[in-house]
Amino acid sequence: MGLGNSFLMNLGMLVTVAYLANVLYKYWFTKTSRKIKYILSVLLMIFSGWICMMFGFKLSDNVIFDLRFVPLLIATAVYSQPLTLVVIGFGIGLARLTFGMSEAALVGFLNLTILGIVCAALNIWMRRSDYRFAIKGLIAILVVNGVNTINIAVFGVIPFKQYMLEIMPLVLPLSVGLSIVFAMILRDFQLDRRRALELKYVNEQLQSQAKELQKAKLTLEEKAEQLALASHYKSEFLANMSHELRTPLNSIINLAQMISENYPEKESPSADYGRIIYRSGQELLQIINDILDMSKVEAGRLEIVQEEVNVQELPQMLYLQFEQTARLKGLTFEINTAPDLPATIGSDPQRIGQILRNLLSNAFKFTDEGYVKLEIFRTKLEDRQAVEYIAFAVKDTGIGISPDKHAVIFEAFHQGDGSISRKYGGTGLGLPISRHLACLLGGRLEVQSEEGRGSVFILYLPLSLEATLPGSSFPAEDQAMFAGRNVSG
Repeated sequence: MGLGNSFLMNLGMLVTVAYLANVLYKYWFTKTSRKIKYILSVLLMIFSGWICMMFGFKLSDNVIFDLRFVPLLIATAVYSQPLTLVVIGFGIGLARLTFGMSEAALVGFLNLTILGIVCAALNIWMRRSDYRFAIKGLIAILVVNGVNTINIAVFGVIPFKQYMLEIMPLVLPLSVGLSIVFAMILRDFQLDRRRALELKYVNEQLQSQAKELQKAKLTLEEKAEQLALASHYKSEFLANMSHELRTPLNSIINLAQMISENYPEKESPSADYGRIIYRSGQELLQIINDILDMSKVEAGRLEIVQEEVNVQELPQMLYLQFEQTARLKGLTFEINTAPDLPATIGSDPQRIGQILRNLLSNAFKFTDEGYVKLEIFRTKLEDRQAVEYIAFAVKDTGIGISPDKHAVIFEAFHQGDGSISRKYGGTGLGLPISRHLACLLGGRLEVQSEEGRGSVFILYLPLSLEATLPGSSFPAEDQAMFAGRNVSG
């Protein structure tokens, strides 16, 4: 076997040892202590030098040319303690003696010991130097190969002239080239190992995060169930309490009405007290009714009764209810109906009346001069051209609502601003309840208003009974307001 083939065999054995070491570390030594891993790695380096000598080129019975210094060279870039490199060099030198005691074996021992010291110095320099790793590695390879050549030329058993002229020109380029190749292969192994470790670490992190997310999900689901149960209990409590409060309150209202009627004199203090109690009781009853309806909405107990609604009777009933309010406030109150209205529609008359009473009550409450109008007409919506609707538009010349408050007024316990509830009173439940009722009826409630220029609230309801059946109501996105529509009238 020639020198080149022997060196290639050395390279192949070093690659094989490196691969086997990687496999052993991966499957056997992952759970061993750090100290044991360190000792095993040092022994592996010494063994790699010995295996190179085993398959080296034998120039004679005692002279062997091989790449035994390459493991020491690789160790220079791996270990952080310079003394470890001296130990590895000394160990590989001792391994040379296992092939027989001779002058060449002693020279080999001396050579590797010197190379161990040189590599320790290189290790110190590499850790302190700011050069790139590739440049430091190349310099180390050249230095170690150069020192190895000088040692063999000076201390070797081959005559200096013969070695320098016949052997060195072939051995040195092969040693440098194969050292670089093995360093690149080992570097690639190292990068693959690092990527594998990083991937393993990322997978462990992802698994840990997945477990934490699962725990968080279970916790959130448990909290959500607790909140839903608490909300249900609250709604049940409000519904029951509101119902129980109305019985004694109705008695108080009836008694106050009797007191005011028994004193026909307008200036009688008792009659004034009775009227105050009666008016306050009516307001409190309205608040309780709103709370009862809102609690039913939250508890999902608000029911819709489908029946024929007489469209002609609605305006008459509403006019009778609010005529006196308009007269007392000095406002014009009009109800205009289109001539093409149907006689009846399929819906819930009680809930329609509740919505319109809420809208008209708000219109009168927030209007001090001008008018309040209710206009009823047929129409079609742009996004629902296939369905025909009846529209109830409540217009007023009151204080109006700024556009940025249009969404807020449909939230429970909210009004246009805090001063409104102090000046005009109310809980802010009328509009949220009305909007929810409008959605349950298969329609929608919209607002069009500007601050200081009055308001227009429009209730759209489908004409046909089938349009309000379950499954045919508006989707969630249509239950919000739709600002920007004009009402003709």
